[in-house]
Amino acid sequence: MPAPTRHPAMPARRLPVSPRRLLAPSRRPSASARRLLAPVAALASAALLLTACGSGDSGASGGSGTRVAAGTDAIPTTDVVSRIAKDPAAAKLLPPGTTRLTVAVAVGGTPPGTTYLADGTTLTGQDVDFTKAAAKVLGIRLKIEQASFEAILPALESGKYDFGASNFGVTNERRKTIDFVTYVNDGQGFATRKDSKLARITDLKQLCGLNIATSAGTTFEATLEQNTHVCADAGKKAYHVQTYAEQSAIWSSLQQGRSDVVMSTINGLRYAVAHQQGLRFLNEYHRLDVGFAFKKGTPLAPAFRAAVNRLIKDGTYARILKKWGTTGSAIDTSRISPPELKN
Repeated sequence: MPAPTRHPAMPARRLPVSPRRLLAPSRRPSASARRLLAPVAALASAALLLTACGSGDSGASGGSGTRVAAGTDAIPTTDVVSRIAKDPAAAKLLPPGTTRLTVAVAVGGTPPGTTYLADGTTLTGQDVDFTKAAAKVLGIRLKIEQASFEAILPALESGKYDFGASNFGVTNERRKTIDFVTYVNDGQGFATRKDSKLARITDLKQLCGLNIATSAGTTFEATLEQNTHVCADAGKKAYHVQTYAEQSAIWSSLQQGRSDVVMSTINGLRYAVAHQQGLRFLNEYHRLDVGFAFKKGTPLAPAFRAAVNRLIKDGTYARILKKWGTTGSAIDTSRISPPELKN
């Protein structure tokens, strides 16, 4: 869900070896590199024991959706975008002459976050679907570029990208330099192994003395780093924050006992627990709105807000959420840079 707090809001196919401060490469590996990494990916997949979602397409609501076969994590492939028509009223809100925008995405490796289909080339995920859907409403083309999560927001100011779409949580700190157009509500949560004695985590002091795995450059990392003092204040051993560039590395660290608990997006945690053996979702910790991220003062925000609201009105929005099993993250209306949620 990603700056201090909440989502998300989530990173190439390379599995980090050392957990601390690793950054994902800014470009996808070459075809030859992917071939070399294939055995490692296969081992990681086996270690995670990912299971299929049962029969049928849980996200299907019409269209020609199919699922990737078991063994490739059964990623939903329902087409929820291609039939979307341009909305002239929303498109009129774009700056004159806008026909193509560059969007930066971070590939984390596991749904509903951005990942690859079995071909190793096609990007998919909830954020990808919402981005393409908004572009269809606005009648614009997209140039999609992959970047490490923590590099996207700083690059918006320089104009390298027109916007970012990687489950960016709306926080008050981020709102100082970034404009957001919200499209879902996600948040921060915790998960652990089924054999763990950990219960519901409502206070970070409950993590004292433990190893916490999370994604680099996210609100989770910021929340943990900003509150390391709570253990010292309570006279307890500090917790240790382990940051990784990919979700697959995070879950490997948990399954193999190198970490005790994972802090990540609520939607990502629920998906992982449903698709991996031996894991347990603990609880939500802090809810946040998630939005497309833009340079502060962008003239694009009103158009994207109108596009999201159009998707909500015509039912496409609900179909995207159903496809990814995230209907609990629905919002009633899109907003531009709302205050951070206080729950």
